[in-house]
Amino acid sequence: LLKGCLDLGMSVMSINYRLSPEVKFPAHYMDCARAIQFARMNAAEWNLDPTRVASTGGSAGAGTSLWLAFHDDLADKDAEDPVLRQSTRLKCVGVFGAQSSYDPRVIRKWVGDAAARHPALEGFYGLKSDELDTPKAYKLYEAASAISYLTKDDPPVIAFYSEPRGPVAADARPGTGIHHINFGLKLKEQMDPLGIECVIRHADEGGNAVQEMVDFLAKYLQVASIP
Repeated sequence: LLKGCLDLGMSVMSINYRLSPEVKFPAHYMDCARAIQFARMNAAEWNLDPTRVASTGGSAGAGTSLWLAFHDDLADKDAEDPVLRQSTRLKCVGVFGAQSSYDPRVIRKWVGDAAARHPALEGFYGLKSDELDTPKAYKLYEAASAISYLTKDDPPVIAFYSEPRGPVAADARPGTGIHHINFGLKLKEQMDPLGIECVIRHADEGGNAVQEMVDFLAKYLQVASIP
């Protein structure tokens, strides 16, 4: 993917963000948002077009990409920090193994109990075991889930999955199913009626995932595609 983007003349920036339990939601997201804002602030110096910015990632990076894509612009025009005055909006998103929701109640319904019991979720939210089924937790679950923010002005998405399709066994190891294609299919169910392109692919369909991803990014970033 990196090579394909560079071959087309796209600039690529790799973003690192702090991890749990060092930080809790929404710090992970805000680190990535700031990176986008920092790039936009330096667009002239770095020879970037600030109007054509996309995001890609896998797993947690994929979920973060979706959250930033759907969330309202985080720019604060009155901020003293010039970085924070920049937009966080994206033109398109291409992701691998994305979670469109981090709400355990939703994950349980869409994928199964094993996925909803992923060990990373508790630390991500900074919750204690006795807080997981409380109004405090529910508010955090909804705020952290990209699909909660989806509106008709949001950017198109292409998402690839490779975890086995089908039901996840009730006695599966905790976390099994956290990259299930159902996250993408449920997202597509909501994006299609809004008229936003949402392409969902699975490894068992064959094809060239990297080429499709590069072509999709090129289409929405308005650069020439690879022949």
